[in-house]
Amino acid sequence: MKKKLAIIGAGIAGLTLANFLKKNSDYDFMVYEKQESLSLDEGYGIQLATNSIKILNEINFNKIESENIFNPKSVDFFDIRNNKICDLDLSIFNKNNIKYTTLLRSTLIEFLKKDIYTQNIRFGKKIKQVSELKGKILIKFEDNTNDLVDYVIGADGIFSETRSFFEKKKNTPIFNKALALRLILKSKADLDIDNQNISLMMGNNMHIVIYPINKKKELNLVCIIRNKKYNPDEIKTLIEKTVLKQNPNLRKIFNSEIKSWPLYSTPNIHPSTNKKIFYIGDAFNGLLPTLAQGAGQSIESAYEIFNLLNEDKLEKTNIYFEERSKKAKLVRRRSNLNFFVFHFSSLFMQKIRNVFLSFLIKKKFFINSYLGRIYEN
Repeated sequence: MKKKLAIIGAGIAGLTLANFLKKNSDYDFMVYEKQESLSLDEGYGIQLATNSIKILNEINFNKIESENIFNPKSVDFFDIRNNKICDLDLSIFNKNNIKYTTLLRSTLIEFLKKDIYTQNIRFGKKIKQVSELKGKILIKFEDNTNDLVDYVIGADGIFSETRSFFEKKKNTPIFNKALALRLILKSKADLDIDNQNISLMMGNNMHIVIYPINKKKELNLVCIIRNKKYNPDEIKTLIEKTVLKQNPNLRKIFNSEIKSWPLYSTPNIHPSTNKKIFYIGDAFNGLLPTLAQGAGQSIESAYEIFNLLNEDKLEKTNIYFEERSKKAKLVRRRSNLNFFVFHFSSLFMQKIRNVFLSFLIKKKFFINSYLGRIYEN
């Protein structure tokens, strides 16, 4: 009899795993999503490094419509006044059709849902109760339906409800005293940047990232601002006193519709207490977005679960948690370091940072160590 999986959450992690399982006839699966539909109108962008693209190409991502994605060749570093510091060549990590890629999150979700939307996703499913029954997991939902499965894969994000049902030990996400702003630019306005590259502008307690998301020259802008509290009603005021105070020339680009959200991360990485339960993506470890690896780590963790299933090793010892933890800790350290370095408030420290950055970015050993290890599968 085929083994069955319940994937909780239809985000990037859950849908990636579902696509790989669709190719493997040895497993039955169902994706359960608490929302009533997939949100395909989310306008924010994501970055996928070569570690992600190599995996996605196994499920034909390389055949996606090229107009809907972009392959930036470098990251250009600026100070907040738009003075260029240096640039990092991203193409050194590219191989053939495995290239650093930027796109809208909704474009990736649309691609991932295509082959599983009708038969393998159930919407409006909120867990009410779970129990073990003869070596299996019985999941009862609030709509009075249930499922009996061999494995449960929690892929429901940083505030994972799956964890709350299965784990006694809390891993409550912490507010990082920072918030993210996102908007889409139709042009680079008056900014002195190359709109075919990723531009990173670093300032006092904030930074801005701008990058193309398709061949239409649309740009995704994300601004991370440190602030002790998150109040969506005070966003305009915060932009004025934090961003525009440092560079008034940025005023024009912030006239567009702005989305905002508080930044959370998980303080610890805890293993599952049940050998039938596994966590992927942000449900495993919620990261700060300063290394642009959130989507990438979701894809990697889903792929690792798939491979362990194929090799019949998922339940053996604690191999998934141990291997995933190593990579997650590495990415978290890099993300936290970026969060610190990007936001120096002292002009003296900013100048020191810029000198070191200009020097180190030319050193192959440093780039391979800092990014190469992240981009490896």
